[in-house]
Amino acid sequence: MSTTQRRLRPVPLAALAVACSSVFGAQVNPDLAAQARRDGRADALIVLQEQATPALAPLPRGAADYKARRRALVQALRERADSQQAGLRAWLQARGVEYQPFWIANVIHARLSADDVAALAARPDVSRLEPNPAIPVALPGPGSLPQGAVSPEGVETVAWGVAKINAPQVWAAGFNGQGVTIAGEDTGYKWDHPALKPQYRGWDGATADHNYHWHDAIHSPNGSCPANSPQPCDDHGHGTHTAGTFAGDDHDTHQVGVAPGAKWIGCRNMNAGAGTPATYIECMEWMLAPTNLKGKNPNPDLAPDIVSNSWGCTVGEGCTVGDEIKQAVNHLTKGGIFFVAAAANDGPACSTITAPPAIYSSAFVIGATDSADKLASFSSRGPVAGVSKIKPDVSAPGVAVNSAWPPATYANLNGTSMATPHVAGAAALLMSAVPELKGRPNAVAKLLRKTAQTDGVTDPVNQTCGGTSPTDWPNNMVGHGRIDAFAAYKAAIAGMVDLTIDH
Repeated sequence: MSTTQRRLRPVPLAALAVACSSVFGAQVNPDLAAQARRDGRADALIVLQEQATPALAPLPRGAADYKARRRALVQALRERADSQQAGLRAWLQARGVEYQPFWIANVIHARLSADDVAALAARPDVSRLEPNPAIPVALPGPGSLPQGAVSPEGVETVAWGVAKINAPQVWAAGFNGQGVTIAGEDTGYKWDHPALKPQYRGWDGATADHNYHWHDAIHSPNGSCPANSPQPCDDHGHGTHTAGTFAGDDHDTHQVGVAPGAKWIGCRNMNAGAGTPATYIECMEWMLAPTNLKGKNPNPDLAPDIVSNSWGCTVGEGCTVGDEIKQAVNHLTKGGIFFVAAAANDGPACSTITAPPAIYSSAFVIGATDSADKLASFSSRGPVAGVSKIKPDVSAPGVAVNSAWPPATYANLNGTSMATPHVAGAAALLMSAVPELKGRPNAVAKLLRKTAQTDGVTDPVNQTCGGTSPTDWPNNMVGHGRIDAFAAYKAAIAGMVDLTIDH
């Protein structure tokens, strides 16, 4: 056999991936390569070389408001994706490959054959090829309470958690979230639930228009929801429950929401409780610039002020795509959106906040307390590897939380998932009272941390995490304390935060 013949001998895909990694700089995840060989095609993320936030052109004189900054950011991100992805999109199209481009992170989602993977590994514009696995999320559902927890007796007009954080005192001052939009990324929403319908931004009191108010990132049907549902649909119940806590009010016996005067919008990022890196990125992209139901005409001016996130992209289940989800979160916050994230339910051990998005510095991370202000045993603790900030940031009611449940009922649930929308609602109250806080997530975060209550707030495990003990404030168990919406409101109207810290 000649030397030339030996050079042309077929090379196994795994070996080709290694070779391409060293010659061209592209890396192929071995799990993706194996799946493509085994199944014929594999769900993949094609990660381009450039991931840093693009430099923004100076804003015109007089246009330094947060919406102008957001428009400039979205334009820069879209222009970068259109420019840097153009050749790759054309290549995929020519090969008949199904693909979905993103701009909030410089990534393309595609269904790739083994030959596609090998060819892409040789492209100089590709940094990495990663799998896009379906990641089951451990979502709380109706069931028994944790040991020692006490369930509220009967139905309360104002849910106990809402009262605990002193939201009704802010309402009495004239601010219940009016003029603010809260968004959720979750299992979907039963939009016409009695506690949610009046506050849905797509409902005008007579007719519904779901354009710019709802997006479905799930493109295949299941037993509860169609693919690309044209109206909000919840295939689990978890999303409906969280939305009830941030904005729910049936104007009768169930005042379950912290900010019942706010409007809400939503995106389904999980299919029956399982999301993928691509569905998470897709919802975050839509949040930064909502579109119509056809996914067209993105409008960053219709982005929410706050996004509530009670999900996790668990590394142990395959969420190993690097910084793509982190960049999406960072770009939401750079766009002036307050990004609230559940710490997870893997306590009581230390260092149990381990999954995106809660591990990111730009996320405002929430632990769970009960009606006696004790940290829930299940609430995940810090510290977070590679993050110098105390995590969680704060804690909020997350045990026996009563809120909306499909189709038109109510349920008590436990979890940091339940604590997180309390904080989203509290942020809406602050923005309602001081509209200048809109577009300034760092200022809102500072107010909530600064005014969190520590008196009587305990970690019954009495542990020390990351060098912080229960007598240290803040600490890596409870954060800065349990939020107090009224204390934060008083600090906000007194001007006790620098409104330039987000510029």
